Amino acid sequence: MARPIEFDENKVLTNAMEQFWREGYEASSIQKLLDCTGINRGTLYNSFGDKDTFFKSCVDQYNKIVDRQIKNSLKNNKLNAWDSINAYFDEAVLNVSNKHRSMGCLLVNSLCESINYDKNMRKIVRGSLTSIRKAIVTRLKEAQSKGKLRQGVSIEFAADVLMNTLHGLRVNSRDGKNAKQLKELIKHSVSTLKK
Repeated sequence: MARPIEFDENKVLTNAMEQFWREGYEASSIQKLLDCTGINRGTLYNSFGDKDTFFKSCVDQYNKIVDRQIKNSLKNNKLNAWDSINAYFDEAVLNVSNKHRSMGCLLVNSLCESINYDKNMRKIVRGSLTSIRKAIVTRLKEAQSKGKLRQGVSIEFAADVLMNTLHGLRVNSRDGKNAKQLKELIKHSVSTLKK
C-alpha cells in the first residue's frame, strides 16, 4: 500500500496564495504553483482540485488575513469609529511587511487582472471585498450617530470613498509608494469625511 504524501496544508496554501498574489491568476501556471508549494501534480489535484478550486482555496487563505485585520481594527470596540478606520488602514496597508505591501492586494489585483473569471469566482473575490466594506459601513454609522461624519456626506458615499482609497493604496503600493506616502493619502481621504 502506498504511503500517503504528507505536507503542511497551511504552508502550501500560503505559498500558492503568494504566487497568485504576486503574478496573478493567468500567469500562475500549474508548474509555478508546483514549484512554489513543493508538492507534485498528483498531490495538487488530489488535495486541492483544479487550478480554479486551488485559487478559491487561496482566496480563503487570504481572507483569514483580511478577517484578522478587520477584527483588530474595525471590530475592535475599544476604538471609536474613526480610530478603528485608521487602525484598519494601518493593519491592511501600513503595518504589513514591505514584501506584502509591494504586492498590493490579492483581491484588488484579481479584479484588475481582467481575466475571464467564472461568475462564481468573481462572486468570491467581490464577496471578500464586500466584507471589508460592511465593516467600514458599521463604523461609519457609529460616526454619523455621534455627529462625527461630515454633514452632507452619506454613509454609502463615505464607504465608497474609503474603499476607493483602499484600492488606490493597493495599486500605489505595487507602484512603489512607501508607507509614509501612503499614510499621507490615508490621512487626506479620512479628513475629507471626518467632522
